[in-house]
Amino acid sequence: FFLFYEAGEDQCVLALSDNELKVKNPIDGKHQTFTFDRVFAASVGQEAIFREVSEFIQSALDGYNVCLFSYGQTGSGKTYSMQGLGNGAMRGIIPRAIEQVARYKQSLERDGWKYEMKVSFLEIYNENIRDLLRNDKDTDLKHDIKVASDRTRYVTDLIVKPLDPADSDAVEDLLALAAKHRSVAATDMNSVSSRSHSVFTLHLSAEHAAQKQSLKGVLNLVDLAGSERLDRSCVVGDRAKEAMAINKSLSSLTDVFVAIGKKSSHIPFRNSKLTYLLQPSLSGDGKTLMMANISPTELSLSETLCTLRFAAQVNKCELGKPKRAISELSGDVVTTSTSIRNRVK
Repeated sequence: FFLFYEAGEDQCVLALSDNELKVKNPIDGKHQTFTFDRVFAASVGQEAIFREVSEFIQSALDGYNVCLFSYGQTGSGKTYSMQGLGNGAMRGIIPRAIEQVARYKQSLERDGWKYEMKVSFLEIYNENIRDLLRNDKDTDLKHDIKVASDRTRYVTDLIVKPLDPADSDAVEDLLALAAKHRSVAATDMNSVSSRSHSVFTLHLSAEHAAQKQSLKGVLNLVDLAGSERLDRSCVVGDRAKEAMAINKSLSSLTDVFVAIGKKSSHIPFRNSKLTYLLQPSLSGDGKTLMMANISPTELSLSETLCTLRFAAQVNKCELGKPKRAISELSGDVVTTSTSIRNRVK
């Protein structure tokens, strides 16, 4: 949980400890306390947040399907947490994750593994998929989610670029291109409001000749568009249409977690492009972590409580044991399960 501070606003949320926070209703003075795996105060920097999730991200190189996504109201700092600013101390999770992957890759390659890495970057805008790495001439391409014969999901006609994670210039250019194409607009709640969900995906494959093994891993880093109340954002026209699409998509995500929490026989993954795309990460085989962002201001109390209650509900979900798929170079697949309980955090 990350508190995003807004200067000049009265605060109604206080971090009590590393895993507990308190919300005060300014009208009646009543308090509510929430407990999570980790709570970050507004004063905590990007490095401390990344340090908390770094081991989780690293497991993608070991052959796991890994997904981390940020959730919260518009203007609560989700894009700042995921992408950050510049290339210094304010870097977000995505550039820091690529740096860590580069270091861990070098270590594993000294042990005999050889890695190949590719990246894609897309946004889901009004339930339509857009390629954030596209050329300007490819703006009209239609993208669909398909399921391959090996049950993996892919997006049609999506640019997938080879990437050396140690090439900082190439990484910076890639992130700048994606930021250029991301759909943003000004509202009364956020002057640079993301109007879409973005999904950065790092595709990993590796072989170890001596051990005659190969593995594949996936790292999804998802910056969700923020939930939005129309009476506060004061949007109309296209902005209002975007807000309704965002809220509907987030509602579908909520429905998925509710069904998972109840251990329902049917999970409504197909109700939105976002949940259908992320189904492999949410269906039990992968590792999933949710980072919830809130604005601790009194003006945002209603949205903050909604986020906290949703996060508390999600925190109770158990997705099963994450599976690491290793293939023999002959083609036989060996699947191993960890003994760690896979839980959305």
